[in-house]
Amino acid sequence: MAGGAAAQGPRTLRRDAAQNRRRLLAAARELLADQGFDVTLDDIARHAGLGVGTAYRRFANKGELLDALFAEQTIELAAAADAGLADPDPWQGLVGYLETSLALQLRDKGLAQIVSGDRISQEQHDWNREVTAPKNRALVARAQEAGQLRSDVTGTDLTFIQIGLNAIMTRSRDAHPELYRRYLHLMLDGLRAHPGPATPLPVGPLTSDQTHAVMAPTRPRTSGRVGEIQRGGTR
Repeated sequence: MAGGAAAQGPRTLRRDAAQNRRRLLAAARELLADQGFDVTLDDIARHAGLGVGTAYRRFANKGELLDALFAEQTIELAAAADAGLADPDPWQGLVGYLETSLALQLRDKGLAQIVSGDRISQEQHDWNREVTAPKNRALVARAQEAGQLRSDVTGTDLTFIQIGLNAIMTRSRDAHPELYRRYLHLMLDGLRAHPGPATPLPVGPLTSDQTHAVMAPTRPRTSGRVGEIQRGGTR
């Protein structure tokens, strides 16, 4: 009996440690999705309902936790590309990949920052490239071989399309979260090898007032008023 209880003890500890690790990663995912990379390990521990000491036993620092989360997010993006490659229609596979990848980034600010290369290490950047670049090239090659995609498009274009739409997404995420899809479909029409009638756009345009609100400064002013500057100085 005693031997059996002793044998079960380490397994229980390992199971608890693994559970705490999963809770910390889930909490980090939620916080980063909402706030981006500015959260602290203490913030993550509190959000997970764990003590800070427990967090530091599982991860030496915030960077180590972010490395583990980064791996999960990169794998998620790779899975979206694999689903696109598995689609029997190469064009729909390409479109589906972009739609899925961008929807994931809309949901998760941290993931959007990864795709844009923002706030990640050189090692993370290199690994992300090794995982995603071959899949981007394969998605492009399939659609070109099927005669559906312009011959001058490359895998890197898929990266920059997402970065460009990411900028729109960042500005409009709160008030008009689906706006980026309007510009994705405008771009897709331009990628077709044989453009036909214009594709109906899934999202309408913003009005001038809505655009002005979306593009309003996100930081408080630190200089004089525009009118004063135009007059050549401040009072």
